[in-house]
Amino acid sequence: MAWVLKMDDATIESGLVHDFDASLSGIGQELGAGAYSMSDVLALPIFKQEDSSLPPESETKNPPFQYVLCTATSPAVKLHDETLTYLNQGQSYEVRMLDNRKPGELPELNNKMVKSIVRVVFHDRRLQYTEHQQLEGWKWNRPGDRLLDIDIPMSVGIVEPKTHPSQLNAAEFLWDMNKRTSVFVQVHCISTEFTPRKHGGEKGVPFRIQFDTFAQGEGGEYTEHLHSASCQIKVFKPKGADRKQKTDREKMEKRTPQEKEKYQPSYDTTILSECSPWPENAFISTNQAASPSFSSTPLSTYTTSSVPDSDSSSPNHQADPCIHGNSEQLSPTASIQDAQKWLLKNRFSSYTRLFSHFSGSDLLKLTRDDLVQICGPADGIRLFNALKSRSVRPRLTVYVCQESPPESPLLERHGSSENGEHSISSSLHVYHALYLEELTAAELIRKMACVCCLPLGTINQVYRQGPTGIHILLSDQMVYNLPDESCFLISTVKDELGEGLHLILK
Repeated sequence: MAWVLKMDDATIESGLVHDFDASLSGIGQELGAGAYSMSDVLALPIFKQEDSSLPPESETKNPPFQYVLCTATSPAVKLHDETLTYLNQGQSYEVRMLDNRKPGELPELNNKMVKSIVRVVFHDRRLQYTEHQQLEGWKWNRPGDRLLDIDIPMSVGIVEPKTHPSQLNAAEFLWDMNKRTSVFVQVHCISTEFTPRKHGGEKGVPFRIQFDTFAQGEGGEYTEHLHSASCQIKVFKPKGADRKQKTDREKMEKRTPQEKEKYQPSYDTTILSECSPWPENAFISTNQAASPSFSSTPLSTYTTSSVPDSDSSSPNHQADPCIHGNSEQLSPTASIQDAQKWLLKNRFSSYTRLFSHFSGSDLLKLTRDDLVQICGPADGIRLFNALKSRSVRPRLTVYVCQESPPESPLLERHGSSENGEHSISSSLHVYHALYLEELTAAELIRKMACVCCLPLGTINQVYRQGPTGIHILLSDQMVYNLPDESCFLISTVKDELGEGLHLILK
């Protein structure tokens, strides 16, 4: 027997509303005083650790200046790499000079001028080391041109712009931090001018645009460094930068979304990143020798200073410590001046300016790869061989001693008899080592005459005493076949005519 429950729609609806109200009645009571609050959640150890890892707001320090190059960055740069910006040769590009100080920061600069030096320098380490040679070569090929210029009519807020004839890659100007300032720069060298010419289509080298800003010191000169920043650029022939930017953008559009995540987007402007001051200050005298942040090698080692004179030496310097015996090997104890003299003597005069701050130990620490990267393959290998070379072993060593008169007190060995009386036991023979390279009779005779203090013109003939006492005329073939480290006692016999001497090797 089946039971069927019949209920109208109004009854069902009222029951559902009653049940829903009952289910919501305990929500407010459950979230009472004993429930978790957000402050309790943030007090958990895991959140405390994360919060402590963040630097306090007071510790975050913004640079006092900011330089913005008003042109877009390349889209084909990976996430963690430095931005790269393409420029056209000779085109004027705006760089905005911004005062980024916090309120009350550096109040001594208020209502005062600061000086900035803008440079175009090499990004690659190899070209940084050979910057002087590279710029001299560019100057030779492009006489009268400059690598960097300031477009003065377009610039705003700059005062006293200057360029130096000997510094083709730098310019300086004054500007007021409280006024709007924009300097327009022109780069006239292109990246492919510093790559070896092979078959066309060479990959150009990257440059850097760097700004160094200085405040006025007590002496009135702008020597107090305030801030430096730089960015990486590549320079193309006119309109080449636009084509390169378009090519990079089209390549990125063809990549998959996953591949695009590995690259940073292209920004409308290029913000120069902080770096250390450039050590080669062309317009100020400063002792700062810090290296730019983009270089892993201290640039103080190749600041351009005057090369010491080849005859100059320290006041207490009496002899060259870099010379050992007859060899010209550089000593680790050689001073900077001795290292310069060594470079000049060994036909490396073109690199004395480059190594003007290197001592003997500094040069000897450079590896073969370092020297090849700095000086190029030919001179790098030659310099490495000269630094690491050992003294060449002579082809033949001969020991000789001049037979002395028996009455000579200096060359006699005295002994004592049993009754205490002195007697001559034997002669003390002192030998001299002769090192032969040519293995000729003339070379041996010349060196024997020097050792025996005999005029070379007085020696008529030289003989070697044979096993049976016969005298054999000395010849090139005999010298060539002498055993190494042969010992000879030289006796001198006057010529029968009295016009010279005969030497006999016993």
